[in-house]
Amino acid sequence: MDRDKVLIYADHLARFYAEKYGFAPVTGRLIGYLSVCQPMEQSINDIAEALFTSRSAVNGAIKTLENMNLIRRTRPAGTRADLISLNPPDWRNTGFEPGEYTQMAALGREGLELLKDATPERRQPLEMMVSMNEFLADRIPELYDEWMAYHQKVQSNKNNKEK
Repeated sequence: MDRDKVLIYADHLARFYAEKYGFAPVTGRLIGYLSVCQPMEQSINDIAEALFTSRSAVNGAIKTLENMNLIRRTRPAGTRADLISLNPPDWRNTGFEPGEYTQMAALGREGLELLKDATPERRQPLEMMVSMNEFLADRIPELYDEWMAYHQKVQSNKNNKEK
């Protein structure tokens, strides 16, 4: 694989994640690199060398992504170095976790309690936040199932075309 193209791709993801989610650039670069590197599991030293960055920057990015369940560490028996790889997408790391929306709705209701005597105009932003998050908490599991069915259909069609 062309190393320059891998770095350009990693930089493109870094820019996207920095602009959309406020990630440090090395965090987005790590996502990009891990999504295309060979082998799929890399040591921290390998990652730092490939991305022309420090081990400490890579460690910080790893901690951020571990907290989001986006990556995993493994340590093969008899080795002293962790191997880092992307976690397969699932409901916990793709935005399909309904608990996040349930928590936001509860926080909105807490704020509304503070504004119980306020004007409707003052309450409207929080009412909309509660409503939107309750809706998402309710619909997200169904959307996840729909997405999985769609993905399986796409994979099946792809496999049929390859035969």
